[in-house]
Amino acid sequence: MTDTGGLDGWTHVYSGKVRDLYVPTALMTDDDSWTGDPLQLSPVVLVVASDRVSAFDRVLDPAILGKGALLTSLSRWWFDRLPEVPNHLAYAEDDRYHDLPPIPREVADRAMFCRTLDMFPIECVVRGYLTGSGYQEYAATGAIGGIPLPEGLSDGDRLPEPVYTPAWKAPVGEHDENISYERTVELVGETVAEQLRAISLDVFAHASQVAEERGLILADTKFEFGADRELGIVTLADEVLTSDSSRFWDLEAYLTGATPEVRMASFDKQIVRDWLAANWDQRVLENPPTLPSEIVEQTAERYRALVERLTLGL
Repeated sequence: MTDTGGLDGWTHVYSGKVRDLYVPTALMTDDDSWTGDPLQLSPVVLVVASDRVSAFDRVLDPAILGKGALLTSLSRWWFDRLPEVPNHLAYAEDDRYHDLPPIPREVADRAMFCRTLDMFPIECVVRGYLTGSGYQEYAATGAIGGIPLPEGLSDGDRLPEPVYTPAWKAPVGEHDENISYERTVELVGETVAEQLRAISLDVFAHASQVAEERGLILADTKFEFGADRELGIVTLADEVLTSDSSRFWDLEAYLTGATPEVRMASFDKQIVRDWLAANWDQRVLENPPTLPSEIVEQTAERYRALVERLTLGL
């Protein structure tokens, strides 16, 4: 039997780099004969964001205290501002769920009660600005995801219009792979592929406007979607528009900053990535070094600052 992870009424069934998933314990048998994929059999899942931080496909030490609650509060805030986009949040007042256990108090600030979906194996990446791996690909090929871009663009430049550059979600332990739109059609079919692209671009446009009203730039982000098991409709899932899934920049710093480091200082874990890149030679050391306390605190402050800026302290 899978360890319950200490949550009353809920059984732990999966852990990713950051999130832990639980299903109602009542679905599991008291003996060890229960078989099957819990996420396929359960109508709901408790998605708990931990304080773990990852970079370069590795979970690092120490964790960033309070990070899980910040990610969860921001996802909930964005879901509330996207009422026209179906999402995976479930609500205890729904008659279908009244017999299920409540969210345990000890994880209430970092947990979302969600409907299980049939997830699509695609990360839906939208880029409004050229940076990160997108800039590296452009510098080498003049394009991103097979989409040609104008010549002469520099790191941090705004793109003529946002571009949709999907990635294939690789199995655990493997690296995600950037793919063309045509490949997404092969993976999920033409109708779903077009819906994923259209919804992603629409949400990005809306979120960019919200961010700009708060003195922020949404440089890029990624979304994940699944199919609603009752209605079959494309449904927004996982986290949305958080520091872990998006690059947000300060608008004034971008316009006036003297260096790229100032202009494109992200409200995310870029501080962690930069420190690791400078202090960890993966060819020499298999395991990453422990993060210094000042790096942990600086990263936590960037996460807190984004939540405060976007939600205006609410």
